[in-house]
Amino acid sequence: MIRGAALFLGLLATACAPAADDAQVAYLAPDCARPFAEQVTALTAQPRLQAAGIVGSEPYAYWSSLDGRVSYLITRESSPAHPAIMMQTATGGVKTTGCAWGDRKGYDELHAYLDSLKTWTRTK
Repeated sequence: MIRGAALFLGLLATACAPAADDAQVAYLAPDCARPFAEQVTALTAQPRLQAAGIVGSEPYAYWSSLDGRVSYLITRESSPAHPAIMMQTATGGVKTTGCAWGDRKGYDELHAYLDSLKTWTRTK
């Protein structure tokens, strides 16, 4: 799980200055009042967003903006937090938000875990 979540944060950390055509892009935040499946469809269909994939057997799929400003973590059925979507934005630091449609305890644990990775550094 650390490897995939580190990838999630790494995608944001490697963000470069937005190109002129990226300056106007506004990425959607998950709408917790709408159904999970509908939100997955809406979020992943956004322009300038690409699938970052699934890492190993982790119960999450990752999507990131091409400009590196936004990443989404979408739970799969095997996740204790499922169904849930986490969104991380990289503007003046990394901010994590999201929605829990399923187990709130699992969601809170996932949120805390992602936040803990903000200070994670690799040791030899």
